Amino acid sequence: MRYPVISTWSATSPFGVGRAEFTAGVAERRSTRALLDPVRWQVPEREGCVVPGFDVRESLGRKGTRMMNRVTGLTIATVGHVLAEAGHPEGGADDVALVLGTTAGSMQSSMEITHSSLTGARPYHVEPATIPYAVMNGAAGRCAIWHGLRGPNSTVAAGRPTGMVGLTYARRLLLAGRARQVLCGAAEEFSPARSWVEHHGRAEGEPDTVLGEGCAIFLLGLEPVAGARPLASVLSVRTRMAADGDWGAAVGHCVDGVLSQVEEKPDQVWAVSPSGAAGAAGAAEQARLEEVFGAETLIPPVAELIGETHSAASAFQIAAVLGLAERDPASAGRTAVVTSVDPSGMAAAALLRLA
Repeated sequence: MRYPVISTWSATSPFGVGRAEFTAGVAERRSTRALLDPVRWQVPEREGCVVPGFDVRESLGRKGTRMMNRVTGLTIATVGHVLAEAGHPEGGADDVALVLGTTAGSMQSSMEITHSSLTGARPYHVEPATIPYAVMNGAAGRCAIWHGLRGPNSTVAAGRPTGMVGLTYARRLLLAGRARQVLCGAAEEFSPARSWVEHHGRAEGEPDTVLGEGCAIFLLGLEPVAGARPLASVLSVRTRMAADGDWGAAVGHCVDGVLSQVEEKPDQVWAVSPSGAAGAAGAAEQARLEEVFGAETLIPPVAELIGETHSAASAFQIAAVLGLAERDPASAGRTAVVTSVDPSGMAAAALLRLA
């Protein structure tokens, strides 16, 4: 069986811009939680984990960015870093696809259009330039146009496991010959709209969640980029619904599935990255992973450092595994497991073979 390989990756996160900043932040266990500027961020929380100093127009230039929202800017910037490292042709490519994970695109853009429609003299008195960014696949579409990616363009939404679900979609594109390479990842923005939706959506007594943001993108192909050493192979991904609320069993089924596909034993696994999800789901996930692999194999959750990134969470977990593996020679040739749970009921696990 042919497995997709990850040739390179990058992340724009609360640690800063780029792969090196992200890896250093994870390795140092550096918290990015900080007080928010109340003038810029009119949100119910006092703290958040935002990308330091990130401004769409300053990062991408003023041309074509007047109405661009934050999630689109984060995506375009991160994809640009990956393409630059991979030597992507300036004119773009017909055989490079983009698979981007999101929760709902930009809640901020959607809310702004709704507000304008309800408060304007006429319901259709809205800023036309905002509309393309308010739809769910706005960031993926605009990113493809910006970088000349003329292969398949897809948006995936599956809660916190979105990054892993995106990997299965990317694998199908590659095996079906629809693309030679796939840029796969997920993005989430920090915004007043998202903050207020999260605030009002919490159940009574549920602890406050510190929100984070960012984007992580991986370049996949059936062959590594010319002249590059592959970082990891994606061996298997499994998902399962915890319809009965038994999160531990759902995670266990996913883990058993990815390991059994390649006849890997739990004691052969180099590292395990749990989601660190809040509440009963996260606690059950953690307990099951400790039972299967032992607590010493588990990596501390990256969510503790960069906040709740929702649809980008599992993509950041994969990035953390790749970053830490590059710093540890003992990881070479061994496997890593990444797991995730989402309040919607989904559990997922992915198995990577590190180079």
